[in-house]
Amino acid sequence: MVVAVIADIVGSRRLPDRSEAQRLFDETIARVDGEHPLAERGLRPTVGDEQQGVYRALEDALASLLLLQLALPDGIEFRFGVGIGQIHPVESEHRSLSDGPGWWAAREAIEIAHERQQRAVPSSRTWIVGAPGQAEVMDAEIAVSNMYLLARDAIVTRMSGRERRLAYGRFSGLSQRALAEQEGITQPAVSKALHASGATALLDGLTMLMGGAR
Repeated sequence: MVVAVIADIVGSRRLPDRSEAQRLFDETIARVDGEHPLAERGLRPTVGDEQQGVYRALEDALASLLLLQLALPDGIEFRFGVGIGQIHPVESEHRSLSDGPGWWAAREAIEIAHERQQRAVPSSRTWIVGAPGQAEVMDAEIAVSNMYLLARDAIVTRMSGRERRLAYGRFSGLSQRALAEQEGITQPAVSKALHASGATALLDGLTMLMGGAR
């Protein structure tokens, strides 16, 4: 199984400095990939507002995308389309290209995520689509994973920048005391923020997700 991911910038036209935002995206993606190397080919800019990446397993993709959501600075968000299906290289003299059902599914998925965000579910940021011909078991896994993503994105989009930093730091192994020193707050305040924001449940789920990917 191959998992293709297309990411685009939420509200890119409203960003005051598009070049600075891209620099922050690139730095954050490199940081997350360096600290939690889950991608076969990490997210890289393509055209316009898009980034593309490839993962070996759905669990790897979903874990990596959540960590990226937590690591991004305030005011900068990605929307993700996750496609499950085959991809293949396309010959080009100028750069490495790939195509195939996995990318077509990822394109459909990001369009669904955007439509949901614009209409019924403003917190929607991530969606999965399987290319035609997936096994029935995979269809069921995709449906359950999309239910999880709806709840997960609702938690993440409500979190403040500090709460996301605390969640990322805890998952990366920092103690509450170390995080309190970084944020200039008390350790009880860190604990309260993690529980009140839903980060504790989010991180428990992330731990299980990554355990399943091994």
